[in-house]
Amino acid sequence: MDIDTRLLRYFAAVAEEGNLTRAAERLFVSQPALTKQIKQLETKLGVRLFTRSRAGMALTEPGQTLAERAPTLLADWDRLLRETKGAASRAARVLRVGFLASAANEATQQIITEFTRLRPGWRVDMRQASWSNPTAGLADGDVDAALLRLPFPGQEILRVEVLLTEPRWVALPTGHPLATRDEIAFHELWDEPFVATPPETGRWRDYWLATDERDGRPPRIGAVTEQPDAWLSAIANGYGIALAPESAARFYARPGVTYRPVIGVSPSQVGVAWAPAGDTNPVIQDFVRCCLDNKPN
Repeated sequence: MDIDTRLLRYFAAVAEEGNLTRAAERLFVSQPALTKQIKQLETKLGVRLFTRSRAGMALTEPGQTLAERAPTLLADWDRLLRETKGAASRAARVLRVGFLASAANEATQQIITEFTRLRPGWRVDMRQASWSNPTAGLADGDVDAALLRLPFPGQEILRVEVLLTEPRWVALPTGHPLATRDEIAFHELWDEPFVATPPETGRWRDYWLATDERDGRPPRIGAVTEQPDAWLSAIANGYGIALAPESAARFYARPGVTYRPVIGVSPSQVGVAWAPAGDTNPVIQDFVRCCLDNKPN
């Protein structure tokens, strides 16, 4: 019998959380989709893994047996994948670096230049990810390191070093009544429709909607996008506004979109991230060192 490792990951998350809602947020999937996957696993195995009640999801005896073994199995599989992909990368002398949007801003090119000077013959393969993948492939072992916006889902199990901190601004349609202001208080934006990332991104989406800084008011969603171009189009077309790092005004300038400083909302950070297995990889550590040596003042 073949079992998709994704089903085991979903099962392990529900077993650890004991709650479908929390597990769905952790996995960046909808609750109905997660329920369907758990039922699929139970059907494949021919056993009931959970008993469901208002209190949550309780493991059955067969479920408890699987829950005790699944984390080790998944960890071994993840390690095998990382080692296999890493070996291919080393053989080609390529360092795979995932990133979102503007990466480390203006410091990115200097970081790459310094790395290639330090490692002659090596090439940095920069791989841009959509906002629905806030670790830019790092969590799946598709890249060796990543330049990411903090905080991001799964950050607690990865190594992270902060490179820069910058204010969050707001991107508005140029015709918006607030677009002529020198700065805008965040509470003035609470009732505006926002352009958001997909719900599956969980805490990443919540951070860029600043849900914890709205005094309990839920955000209004005007549009959902995964890429910067679609995000800019939605704003320019008047479907909503969006919080953005200050550097977006430089990297994503576009007719029809105006950026303004926001007061009363916490700043954003960019960090270099890598998996714990990279602690002993000298190439990855050289890249991290280049990031830290060239971080903006």
